[in-house]
Amino acid sequence: MIVSKNLQFSYSSQKHFHFPDISCGNKETLLILGQSGKGKTTLLHLLALLLRPESGEIFIAENNVTTLTSSQITNVRAKNIGIIYQRAHFAGSLSVMDNILLPNYFAGQKQDKEKAQYLAEQLGFADHLAKKTNQLSQGEQQRVSIARSLMNNPNVILADEPTSSLDDNNCQKVIELLKKQSALIGASLVVVTHDQRLKDEFSNQVFL
Repeated sequence: MIVSKNLQFSYSSQKHFHFPDISCGNKETLLILGQSGKGKTTLLHLLALLLRPESGEIFIAENNVTTLTSSQITNVRAKNIGIIYQRAHFAGSLSVMDNILLPNYFAGQKQDKEKAQYLAEQLGFADHLAKKTNQLSQGEQQRVSIARSLMNNPNVILADEPTSSLDDNNCQKVIELLKKQSALIGASLVVVTHDQRLKDEFSNQVFL
């Protein structure tokens, strides 16, 4: 589960955000909607422990993670959080398969090639596993990023505009897979987007 309370963050005196409290339990989903400039990605980066809030608290699996040291936060993120970035970050020298397996490596876990293959098949890029990520389209890269986020069976899955580069058919596939996998592993799924196609897919919604 993931819970935030009274989160505030500033980039400057002119750009200050005070976010609404959120709560997403195990096997639950939450859609955070808002137009550009409303702080959607900033909120996601706070929840992903990539930014530290100026004030407020974040709880993951009932543990207050805002008080942890940098090394503790890195460990918590590797083992508990699956992140789907709006713009995918890959190791360019590695194959698609090896990029998907990176979360296993960073968390000190056995590399689960069988699961990587399964997710690639479910997301429709299994025939690209031997390629480099720069040989893929933007939509294919987005689906690789989604597969990678699920590899460690995280407690929390955070997705930043996961459908922005996808057509309607693949948009539906991706959301169904994310909801199915998060329920299967008992994770909280938080999706941040301005994609209006997703409004009917989530009963629990927050507007920024």
